[in-house]
Amino acid sequence: MTDFRGKTAVISGGAEGIGFSIAQAMAAQGMNIVLGDIDATQLEKAVATLAAQDVAVLGVTMDVTRMEDWQQLAQRAVERFGSLHMLVNNAGVGGGTGTVEQIAERDWRWVLDVNLMGVIYGTQTLIPLIKQHGEGGWLINVASMAGMAGVPYAGAYTATKVAVVGMSESWFAELQPHNIKVSVLCPAFVQTRINLSERNRQADYQQSREATEQDAAIAARMQAVIDNGLAVEVVGQRVVEAVKQGELYIFTHPNYRKIVQQRYQAIDDAFVRAAGSSLLASVVNEDIVGFS
Repeated sequence: MTDFRGKTAVISGGAEGIGFSIAQAMAAQGMNIVLGDIDATQLEKAVATLAAQDVAVLGVTMDVTRMEDWQQLAQRAVERFGSLHMLVNNAGVGGGTGTVEQIAERDWRWVLDVNLMGVIYGTQTLIPLIKQHGEGGWLINVASMAGMAGVPYAGAYTATKVAVVGMSESWFAELQPHNIKVSVLCPAFVQTRINLSERNRQADYQQSREATEQDAAIAARMQAVIDNGLAVEVVGQRVVEAVKQGELYIFTHPNYRKIVQQRYQAIDDAFVRAAGSSLLASVVNEDIVGFS
């Protein structure tokens, strides 16, 4: 299934950044677009931009941490376009940075609820609707290079992105019989505003904390890295290219390959050491079960 024309894509966090880039790229392929976003002002601008390009578009203000918001979005999308064919779980925040002692529980909860539970809620809500029409479709989860190798001082963010990669691998096999293609996007630094995620922090996760000089220095370094990142428009085009090829892992920064290779070499070396342990001799040649 590679023909996008006339089909409908639902994109969370779709009002700007990577989400909007994917929306524009999919719209150029002839898809109807449903944008969900917590920022009502930015969402209005995004919808207006796509509408001016004669794209059939619907915008729904929503919070991905609330299942009821996902259900409302799904209802409105079906009412407007009928069958749904693609879900892009893009909404995410870049919080939860600092040492292991510094990351507060509310930071953990915020990052976990948006970056992980938001993906779970979206998938649980939309995949049954994609299955319903029997034509197949696509599930695209936006993770990060942090999902491929742990990032120091970003424990909460890394945890969620590793989880999204793992869930995508699981769902890739699970949804094959339904002709639903699963991909996980793992970008490195892209020119977005993810470093300014605090602007959309929900009231339930707010906490009072004085900004320090160290915070300001970290923020300045992060802004410089992002300013030199990949142009966001390229990401949406790369997603279209990779999805057409049926790729599970979608990478935007091939220069990061060596980091992943180092990780998997270390893992392979650990297996070699385990195979050489007399404690484990009885399982070295056992058949593998539970994986396909």
